[in-house]
Amino acid sequence: MKPTNRLTELSIKQAKPKEKQYKLTDGEGMYLRVYPNGSKYWQLQYWFEGKQKILSLGVWPDVSLKEARDERFEAKKKIKVRIDPNDKRKESLEAQKIYFEKEKERETTTFRIIAEEWLSRQSFLWTERHSRGVQNSLKIHVLPDLGEIPIADISTQDVIAILRKIEADGKYETCYRLRQKIEAIFSYAEIEGKCVGNPAKGLQQILTKPKPKFQNSLPISELPEFLKKMDAGKDVAPTTFLAMKFIILTFVRSSELRFADWKEFDIDSSEPLWVIPAERMKMRRTHHVPLSSQAVNILKEMQEFSGPDGYVFPQFYNRKKPMSENTLLYFSNRMGYAGRNTVHGFRTVASTVLNESRKWDPDVIERQLAHQESNKVRSAYNRAEHLEERRKMMVWWSDYIESLTVK
Repeated sequence: MKPTNRLTELSIKQAKPKEKQYKLTDGEGMYLRVYPNGSKYWQLQYWFEGKQKILSLGVWPDVSLKEARDERFEAKKKIKVRIDPNDKRKESLEAQKIYFEKEKERETTTFRIIAEEWLSRQSFLWTERHSRGVQNSLKIHVLPDLGEIPIADISTQDVIAILRKIEADGKYETCYRLRQKIEAIFSYAEIEGKCVGNPAKGLQQILTKPKPKFQNSLPISELPEFLKKMDAGKDVAPTTFLAMKFIILTFVRSSELRFADWKEFDIDSSEPLWVIPAERMKMRRTHHVPLSSQAVNILKEMQEFSGPDGYVFPQFYNRKKPMSENTLLYFSNRMGYAGRNTVHGFRTVASTVLNESRKWDPDVIERQLAHQESNKVRSAYNRAEHLEERRKMMVWWSDYIESLTVK
C-alpha cells in the first residue's frame, strides 16, 4: 500500500514553480498541482463506475493541507457508497465559474505583468536610458524569482530574500534603488486593486545604506588655471573646445548639451533663450536656459560648422551624430585633471559660486540647475520659472567666468 500524508505545509510553501506544471503527491489519489505562475491547486484523482475522474479540492493556501485531506476523506466515503463526489459540484456551477475567473485573474496579475504595466506608465517620466536601466535591473535581480508569482501572493520575506542576495554581492546602491522600485510597483498594484498592502514598504530600515556618491569637481581656486589651460589647449577639435566653454557657461548636464538641436534655440531675439524639451530632461520637465552674450557668441561660431539644423555640437567628423559621451571628459583629462574633475562637476562649481555670492535666491539657483525639489512646499513654489531673475544670474555667471579668463 502506497504511503499517505507525504506532504507538509512547509514542503508545500517551499515548492517553487518550474517551466512546466508538476504534481506533489500526498497519497490516496490526492496531489497538489503546481503551475508555472506559482499557483497551487488541490486535486483528487479517483475511479467511479469504471471511469477515471478528477475532483478539484481548491487552491492552496485558501484550502490548507488539513482541509484538503478532510475533503479527500469525505470524497472517499461517498465513493464507497457509490455516490460520485463530483455530483455536488453541479449545484454550484456558478460558484465554479466565479472561482475559475478569479484564478484566471490571478494568472494575469503576476509580478512580471504588473511590473511591465508600471514601467509603461513611468517611462514617459524618465529618459530612455534610465527606463532601460530600471527594466534591466528588474530583469536580472527580481523577475527570475518573483516574475511568475501572483503579486497578491508575494510576502515581505520574499522581497527581503531578493534584496539580501543583492546585498551579499556588495551591491548596496543597486539594492537600495531596487527596493524603491519594488515598493513603487506594489503601490501601483495596490491602487489598481491587484493586492492588499505593500511588502516592500519600510525595508530600507534593515538594508545597508549605500555611501553617497560625489562627482569630482574642481576647487574654486583652481578654476582660473583650468580655464587658462583650456584656452591654451592644442590638438583639440574646435567643436570640443567650444562645447566645453558652453557647458561651463550654462552648467547643463552633459546629455542635454550633446543632444542639443538648433531648433531649441532662439539666439536672435533681445532675450536669447534655449528651451530644452521635457523628453530630454532628467526630471522630464521642460527647461529654460537664458543665454548670455558670451554663450550666444559660441553658438554663432558653431553655426558656421553645424548650422542651421541638426545637432549643435556634433562629432567633428560626422555632423549627423551627437558628440560622444566622453569627449569633454577626455579633453579635461588631457589637461591633467584625470580623476580630479568631471563634466558634471561644473554644475557643482556653478552652484557653489552662485550660492556663496549671496546675490541669488537659492530657489532660483536650484531651478536653473533643473534639480528635483524633495520638499513638497518648496517644489510647489519652484513651479514658477523665475526667468527674469535667472537671466540676470546667467549674465553675472558668464561675466564671472570671463573675468577669471582675463586674469
